[in-house]
Amino acid sequence: MMNPPLECTLIPPALAPCEHIAGNEKFALKAFAIQQRHISPSGRSYVDVTLDLEDGAPIGHEEALRHLFARLINSDANVCHQVGVRIHPVTSPHCTRDLEVMIAAAGSRLSYITVPKVRSVRDVRWIAGLSRQIASTHSIENPIPLHLLIETPEALHNVFSLAAIPEVQTLDFGLMDYISHSGGGIPATAMRSPGQFDHRLVNAAKIQIAQAALAHQKIPSHNVTVNVRDPEQCYQDAFRARHEYGFLRMWSIHPDQIDPILRAILPSSQEISEAQAIIAAAAQAQWGPIEINGRLHDRASFRYYWSILQAAGIRP
Repeated sequence: MMNPPLECTLIPPALAPCEHIAGNEKFALKAFAIQQRHISPSGRSYVDVTLDLEDGAPIGHEEALRHLFARLINSDANVCHQVGVRIHPVTSPHCTRDLEVMIAAAGSRLSYITVPKVRSVRDVRWIAGLSRQIASTHSIENPIPLHLLIETPEALHNVFSLAAIPEVQTLDFGLMDYISHSGGGIPATAMRSPGQFDHRLVNAAKIQIAQAALAHQKIPSHNVTVNVRDPEQCYQDAFRARHEYGFLRMWSIHPDQIDPILRAILPSSQEISEAQAIIAAAAQAQWGPIEINGRLHDRASFRYYWSILQAAGIRP
């Protein structure tokens, strides 16, 4: 099938709909195995793995964890090559060392760098510039994308400017940190459902993050479900995040959350079948307007249905 006209492919970059976080060797190896059980028709996993330097190491053992994670990224266990790392925030004395070790030791296989607690464009440009400098020193040519955790009021205030930075690939909502930075203005009940969707300030933050990301063709990523013993709650949270707010990706903090997230965020079999039929008919009509079941379709809807197939990992 021929590719659609260029303006029909203006969609966000393809990333896994589930981002699973791991903080030690045992959990990382388990996550690598889970990745291989969730392969899309395109050959990519539906699950990205983020190794956590920020919260993963006991105090005083940060350097050991850096080298452990670098070894894991470079190991044969990393079959899918979809692994990122969450570093310490810019204000931490560990931030620079995180970048130095991870890029030098594993930069060629590092899919992205997640930056927590960003507050300003200056923070992100500093991280991007330092990352480029370290990568260049070690002959790493491909830029490493940045994922930004929006978890402070300052970050939310600057969210559209943050999304516009070229190195940025995702905007991730850090719900609990965002609430803890509100000075008591948002109650603890908003850290979980149904409060996280009902409280007006949290609701507004989610909308603003999704709007900023999608406006700049970046991926909005939803916060975790804190109730790790209730997969159904995770499914409901992911479904609402995807279908009410436009989030295209969600964090997982427990293996049992991965399947519910994928079921909620990936297109259904019915959506895929409809998209395949419409795209096939559009291609046959050389991307001119068509009518299917009494409904008009043109390049606006072609763009939408093409994105459905890409989200499912299907090449039309």
